[in-house]
Amino acid sequence: MDSPAKVTLFEDIFEVGNLNPDGKKFEKVNRLVAIGTTFECDLLLDINCEIYNVREGEKVTLVLASTLHLDGSPADHFSFQPNSSEPTLADNYEYVMHGRVFDMTYKKDNVVVIAASFGGLLMRLTGDKAHLANILPDMRLYLLLKKD
Repeated sequence: MDSPAKVTLFEDIFEVGNLNPDGKKFEKVNRLVAIGTTFECDLLLDINCEIYNVREGEKVTLVLASTLHLDGSPADHFSFQPNSSEPTLADNYEYVMHGRVFDMTYKKDNVVVIAASFGGLLMRLTGDKAHLANILPDMRLYLLLKKD
């Protein structure tokens, strides 16, 4: 079996600096503001706090992946039917979302801003283009989180 690293588009540990910086807009959604500890990317991420709660000061590992299949085989992005006999990348994480990149903006100094939607829960990831090069416009992807 191949390593999960083959399916990983981006991975870093983020320290949550702030929750709901503009106030809480939705009862079941928290907006996290976090900074990557390795690549120093800025993250703004909406999560369903009813099923996964993160507090200020906590560290979370965030992975963006093209598929949940450990062998790297392409995902069927229209339905997910877990097969208990086959392990997936999701087995190692506590919170998983599926979504699509809807905007990529290239700024000066090789900075890219990636915007993705996960069923209306939004992510904005800003960082060096070299670290985010595997993420492409209009790409479908999985976001996986676990607390450190």
